[in-house]
Amino acid sequence: MILRLLSFLLFLAPLLCNAQKEVSEEALKEVVITSTRIDIPFSKNSRTIDVISANDIEQSTATTISDVLQQITGVDIRRRGTGGSQADLYLRGGGFDQTLLLIDGIKVEDPQTGHHSLNVLLPIEVVERIEVVKGPAARIFGQNAFTGAINIVTKKKLSNGVSFKLQAGSFDQYSRSITFGANFKKTHHIVHFSQASSDGYRYNTDYQNTNAFIKSTFNKQATPIDVVASFSARDFGANGFYGSSSAIDQYEETQASLVGVSTVFNSGNWVFKPKLFWKRNQDMYLFVRHNPSLYRNFHISNKLGAELNASYTSKFGVSGLGVDVNKVTISSKNLGDRNRSSATLFLEHKLLLANDQLDITPGVAVNHFSDFGTHIFPGIDIGCQFNKVFRLYANAGITYRVPTYTDLYYSSSTTVGDENLLPESAIAQELGGVLQFQNIRFSMAIFNRDSEDLIDYIKENEGDRWKATNFAKLNSQGIELNTQFTFSMFNLNQKLHMGYTYIQDDIKQVNVNYSRYSINSLKHHFTTNASLKIHQKIPLSIIYKFAERSTGDSYSVVDAAIRYQTNLVSFSLIANNIFNESYSETNLVPMPKSNFLLGMNFHFF
Repeated sequence: MILRLLSFLLFLAPLLCNAQKEVSEEALKEVVITSTRIDIPFSKNSRTIDVISANDIEQSTATTISDVLQQITGVDIRRRGTGGSQADLYLRGGGFDQTLLLIDGIKVEDPQTGHHSLNVLLPIEVVERIEVVKGPAARIFGQNAFTGAINIVTKKKLSNGVSFKLQAGSFDQYSRSITFGANFKKTHHIVHFSQASSDGYRYNTDYQNTNAFIKSTFNKQATPIDVVASFSARDFGANGFYGSSSAIDQYEETQASLVGVSTVFNSGNWVFKPKLFWKRNQDMYLFVRHNPSLYRNFHISNKLGAELNASYTSKFGVSGLGVDVNKVTISSKNLGDRNRSSATLFLEHKLLLANDQLDITPGVAVNHFSDFGTHIFPGIDIGCQFNKVFRLYANAGITYRVPTYTDLYYSSSTTVGDENLLPESAIAQELGGVLQFQNIRFSMAIFNRDSEDLIDYIKENEGDRWKATNFAKLNSQGIELNTQFTFSMFNLNQKLHMGYTYIQDDIKQVNVNYSRYSINSLKHHFTTNASLKIHQKIPLSIIYKFAERSTGDSYSVVDAAIRYQTNLVSFSLIANNIFNESYSETNLVPMPKSNFLLGMNFHFF
């Protein structure tokens, strides 16, 4: 169905675009998606992309990036407890190994397991925006962008001064942070340090989290060079987090760090974006917290990489070229000592036709793995700006994921890997449209993904071990709706955002009695975010989330936050799960009932 619509669009779009004579020449003031080779304004993109700004984050009920992502329809964040200690990232029904995470365009996936992807998340105080790219993205980002990619963009600079934040609330939650900004003639700097702790909302769910972040820009008057470094440590009780809900004494400590250097410079019609980076993850797991000798697992993984993206603008459009090389290593008590090298070549060209109303961007990524050979990911994006209010777009591509080291080699009393696993692959398509008026934005997308050799942990009987298996073909299709409405009330600007995603999974060829990950997607996902103002200094945020999984389990959660803000100090009250909903997001781990967090933020300039 979607393939026929895409073929029809390919044939009809040039005719329809040429038929439109009046096109607005007014450029929208908006962000530019810069994590790829070709910079594209948000409104001109031919993919489904959500952009969450720093102001959206600040005014929300979120205290971590995991909480922010929970408020986006189609994004399934399965948290285990509070405080961002542990959570898994799913996008449009995919597994947690199938969504690529980037920080300032640096790919930070973990070779051990996607279960560690969110270990490296940054504190919300240093985030400028979050770009959520939904749908097939392998030709843009390479492997692991199986169902999409999420890019966290850090702030370029802060005003000279320092901010202190203190928070306290239910379950003996305490957090404290300091954020420092300094701007000089040739450099500017951001420094952040924070700690958060809790005794836990039930037995053995306490945590101690530490974050440190530094970003410096040098030579800013000529060719700026950005240097970013982050460190995150999380120590937490993991009551029932993994394997079985009866394993109540589990414990885990993780450390994730990132160092990256990047710049952008122009030479005539060329734009070059080189990057160098090193990402490290460390994980220590105890099956019984107070008896390490019973079972202890320890892993250290490293990823060292370099990337060069470039674009060339001519009368024929914009051409993009990219080269990405990296080496990953892991030293593990359970998985052994492993290493993998890969190199990816990206090619794409954006062609503008019909007085720039029609854009066609074909592209390809060619990837070589030292242990899985060479693979090609072609794709195409098409967009037509019919007039100043309506845009139609479509994209299609082949997407891909190689097994993680956990998939291949992990072995325990409950789980066993398979070193003969094949890579996952899929063909995905999407068709969408956007209506943009002065105060209303409405978007709709229908999508389809046909996956082969999908890797999941399955078993036939309840007492069996989970086994990593290329278990089936899977067709996932669905629809996504989003609307944003801004209006005036009390002579103040108000904003309401609503989103809905429906996903239908159809497993081919095999019936699975027990599946750990892949066939428990959010069948229905509805989110509402009301950003209101009672007074110019008193913003109010109300978040409603409804989720129903393919298993039939469903829940509704309401969060709210109210703040009082001045230039020097602000106060906040955040209330989560106001109506005491009983629910779990993964592995039968119960989420906390109604709880609150009080905060104060002091600004010194």
